[in-house]
Amino acid sequence: MFNRRKFIKTGAASASLLLLDKQSFAEILPRQKTGKEQFPIVISTWDFGVYANKEAWKTLSKGGRALDAIEAGARVPEELDITNGTVGRTGTPDRDGHVTLDSCIMDEFGNCGSVAAMENIAHPISVARMVMERTPHVMLVGEGATQFAVEQGMKKEKLLTPKAEKAWKEWLKTAKYSPVMNVENGTNRPGGKYNHDTIGMLAIDAKGNISGGCTTSGMAFKMHGRVGDSPIIGAGLYVDNEVGGATSTGVGEEVIRNVGSFLVVELMRQGLSPEEACKEAVMRIIKKKPENAEKVQVGFLAINKKGEYGAYAIQKGFSYAVCNAEKQDLLISGKSYY
Repeated sequence: MFNRRKFIKTGAASASLLLLDKQSFAEILPRQKTGKEQFPIVISTWDFGVYANKEAWKTLSKGGRALDAIEAGARVPEELDITNGTVGRTGTPDRDGHVTLDSCIMDEFGNCGSVAAMENIAHPISVARMVMERTPHVMLVGEGATQFAVEQGMKKEKLLTPKAEKAWKEWLKTAKYSPVMNVENGTNRPGGKYNHDTIGMLAIDAKGNISGGCTTSGMAFKMHGRVGDSPIIGAGLYVDNEVGGATSTGVGEEVIRNVGSFLVVELMRQGLSPEEACKEAVMRIIKKKPENAEKVQVGFLAINKKGEYGAYAIQKGFSYAVCNAEKQDLLISGKSYY
């Protein structure tokens, strides 16, 4: 029997972002609305996904391709959101003080690109797309990824911010690594010493084609060289244009072990709704390691070919954002096991 004891977590709505504040959120709902959605549509993980969606919508609303919308949207938390300590330029460093970034992208044709443990480049989502479109490979890592990015015209720059560096030095005083669930929703970002998470995005354009992306700086104070699920196709992201797409967030090791996003898409292929598929993927993680279920957070977000969307997480506190012609800045609280 699983221990169903509930943990109370502090985690209020997010702090104000650089360009927009949380008052722009239209509403927070306890669950998804059922029924068919009209295209185009974009969904993404966490509250900062609202702002990424707004940027993606500029492309989708003009009839643009979902892939272009994904890249444009993901670049917002990578670049402009100074309160976000989990993605891009303001990412929290590893235990050696290096900001290493992971990202992947996938289009409607099954093409995909990825970078992992890349340093000194602020927009890993764009580099991932370059890998997809300009090389015969799927993934580049470490120094090779940085070298490739510079060769493609990307600017090399220091990403460790003074605030993140201060948090890292404070952490070094105790050097005890223990990520806190859903801290990305807390008021202690940026640079919260246990901050760790991801933005995963999925979009369907006016032609009904699906693309997705995922980008992160990974767990705060991870071992140097650690790579989570975010840049791994099938784990942090998967798209099948005949079925739908899925992305994940939380402790990447658990997602990788279960090939989570691929699993969600395959479950939708078998007829499950997006929410049902996400729930089943979560339950498999819990079943394999019930003793760890109360200690970790993993959440999945999915959309099917009809434009129906849903999510499910192990712990409460996971949220996702939706943007379409009717809902420009909707934030939804996902269902959870605990």
